[in-house]
Amino acid sequence: MPLLAGDQRLDVSLSAARIVQLHSHLQDRAKSLTNQPTQTFGPKGFLYVQQREFAVTTPSDRSGATCLAHCDGSDTEREVRDILCAVKSLSQDSKEGRLELHIVGGFLDKKRLSQRLCNEILRAFDKQKDEVHLATYCVSDLNNKEENGIHFPIIYGIAVNVKTGEIFKATFQDRGPDEDLRSTYILTGGSMTNIYDAKTEQLRFGPYYWTPLPNIDFWLEQDDEQILQYFSTSPEAEPSHFVAHVKSTFKFVKDNPYPADSVFPDDRPRVYRKNADGLWERILHDSI
Repeated sequence: MPLLAGDQRLDVSLSAARIVQLHSHLQDRAKSLTNQPTQTFGPKGFLYVQQREFAVTTPSDRSGATCLAHCDGSDTEREVRDILCAVKSLSQDSKEGRLELHIVGGFLDKKRLSQRLCNEILRAFDKQKDEVHLATYCVSDLNNKEENGIHFPIIYGIAVNVKTGEIFKATFQDRGPDEDLRSTYILTGGSMTNIYDAKTEQLRFGPYYWTPLPNIDFWLEQDDEQILQYFSTSPEAEPSHFVAHVKSTFKFVKDNPYPADSVFPDDRPRVYRKNADGLWERILHDSI
């Protein structure tokens, strides 16, 4: 079935600017989102999704499934199939509603990587058997600002209220648990993974494996500018925590060259559940 905007089939070959010109409700939605004040979330009561991860859950009344995913173009078609499969698996009992797609992110970067990824995502959804309705398209020039000739995204992060479906422009006080482990999985070539089990309300990571990376000490000694130039696709537009995040990941890789011994000695995932205070707390396997 085609990807729809309103009651019309979307022409996925068009630019973002042309799409919102033809479907004005998408432009209104993007403006509304970018004009929001940024809200700060965490560390209590939320689930953080990193790059190349997705999580699907439902509100307590199971009235509808919500999925949050961070796609980076590593394998877009497979990722879209997995996301839709996960959403539908939690929506089997629902006789009403529809599949809605909200795409937020990217800007007018020099290499045009954002535009390319947006097009890939649209084409991947357009190929699916299910009818999907594009409800938000806040990308490319719709999510772009320019300062002193340098382009930046307006929105760096979003949050979703799974009870209402409301989307917020967001920043986060915490990106865990296991932030460095999850980043190492990406750094060493891991594919997109579903990190949350909605039935047990548990986060699960791994087991992940990698071999020792060469030149880790060299990269840990480099200054911020070198890290930005070699590990960012848009060095001028990265948020302030980017370099510290990359170096922390390198340090984790150095400290854990053989994760089967130090991180996953029992060959089982690291599992977390929220405690009474709304914080993620690791569950030892003996207590699962």
